[in-house]
Amino acid sequence: MKTSYRSGVLLALASLFFMLMANDAMAGTGGTEFNTVWTLLTGWVEGLLGRIIAIVFVIVGLVAGVVRGSIMGFVLGIASGVGLFAAPTIITNIVTATI
Repeated sequence: MKTSYRSGVLLALASLFFMLMANDAMAGTGGTEFNTVWTLLTGWVEGLLGRIIAIVFVIVGLVAGVVRGSIMGFVLGIASGVGLFAAPTIITNIVTATI
């Protein structure tokens, strides 16, 4: 029992030590390193690929609804398709929001 307690205390002290020794991380808004990736992914999701994936969501949801005898599969397929299409706009509004 004492060994477990000691190792827990040592682990906590080591974690505290490493946390205090870490450099500060500064997040900024001036970086442009990932703009090309963001533009590419947004283009895919809001373009033809996103529409195809949304249609596949609806079809799979419809099939799942028919198999289960419930309309909830279709509703989830529609919700997934709309969520996929609206995700870039939502993410942009959340990240660029000011308080």
